[in-house]
Amino acid sequence: MTIEQSERADILDFLGKHRYFLRYTAQGLTDEQANTRSTVSALTVGGLIKHVTAVERQWAEFAQNGGGQDTPEETEFTPEMIAEWESNFRLVEGETLADVLAEYEKVAAATDDLVRTLDLNTSYELPAAPWQPPGVFWSVRRVFLHIAAETAQHAGHADIIRETIDGQKSMG
Repeated sequence: MTIEQSERADILDFLGKHRYFLRYTAQGLTDEQANTRSTVSALTVGGLIKHVTAVERQWAEFAQNGGGQDTPEETEFTPEMIAEWESNFRLVEGETLADVLAEYEKVAAATDDLVRTLDLNTSYELPAAPWQPPGVFWSVRRVFLHIAAETAQHAGHADIIRETIDGQKSMG
């Protein structure tokens, strides 16, 4: 195995492990439980999976095509924009845990294909945003590591939420 093949295998393994832990937190939950706010935050297990799916899709698109649209420095946050953003963290009318998990699997498989095929050394400038100074570039490698870190962080959140619902833990 070449160094490049080994690196790609490591990234895929890291992504797979943390995706497993995130999916595990949803194992056996009803849609109602998956949408339960069991801590003081507004986060839910189903909402976290939905959020991680959307974030992974966006970063995979960035890894494939670069920055796209810039975020304006000054954005007026309307009540509709806030409601739309908040809906990314819970299951909304018509959404089921099974559907959210199926979409996550689709997005994960597409990302895995990109890990296997994209040039990991290609770099793109991050879109301008109020929290991001201009002129910052990320390699495709760093994008995939960021997806893994985001997944791991939210798997931990989901584990805490799940434990408060019925005591199930991912580990320990």
